[in-house]
Amino acid sequence: MKIAVLGAGAWGTAISINLAARHAVTLWARDAALLAAIRAAGANERYLPGFTLPAALGLAGDLAQALQGAELALAAVTTNGLRDTLKRVTATGGSAPLVCLCKGFESEQAKLPHQICDEELAASVPRAVLSGPSFAEEVARGLPAALTLASSNAAFARTAAPALHGPTLRVYLSEDVTGVEVAGAVKNVMAIAAGVSDGLGLGLSARAALITRGLAEMTRLGVALGGRPETFMGLAGAGDLILTCTGDLSRNRRVGLALARGTPLPAALA
Repeated sequence: MKIAVLGAGAWGTAISINLAARHAVTLWARDAALLAAIRAAGANERYLPGFTLPAALGLAGDLAQALQGAELALAAVTTNGLRDTLKRVTATGGSAPLVCLCKGFESEQAKLPHQICDEELAASVPRAVLSGPSFAEEVARGLPAALTLASSNAAFARTAAPALHGPTLRVYLSEDVTGVEVAGAVKNVMAIAAGVSDGLGLGLSARAALITRGLAEMTRLGVALGGRPETFMGLAGAGDLILTCTGDLSRNRRVGLALARGTPLPAALA
């Protein structure tokens, strides 16, 4: 399958490396300087250092070129960058089915990724969201991981899941797009809190309590926004929450640890 990955951050680069072993993948970078650096080094040293890109992985700075002939597009940009990217996709005439890999609410309008897609894409374009417990570095290394692919289009989900599925990447299906997206967004807040708790030396019991009660709050919010409670007990909910709150590779947990040390927020986010 020909796949276009839109966004050359850590996650976009990692999923491109993983998929390039079994698909024709093109990685699109909006930043010309970043693209030039990736081509020169054969690696994305800015966002995913230490990983040589497969020779078969295509690189593109022109969006139309990246999307040409694509049977599937993966949006690996930030949620705040998704709307602009989709506008660009529409402007190229691209109509490939889309899977969103971004997590979070849009800052300006508090929209979830699927809501942005509904506003910016034609109704005829199949779409889904991929989320769950996964660190970019581990996916790039080919370590085992399991994710949830959620879509209201069951036929599309059944087609996309096998394409993403691989020897070490297992993909489970869900129809609860809202629940999966809310879980992926709110768990980041809990991970910062867990980092603060650990940084203050409050102990493992406090962390466990924070994760458990945080999951209950996430579930109530998700259900209020239209999600299903069982979604929050699965990979996209409890799975991603546990990983992000406890894993040493978690950026949000590291922010919390920095805040606990007294680091100002801008410096902690840098």
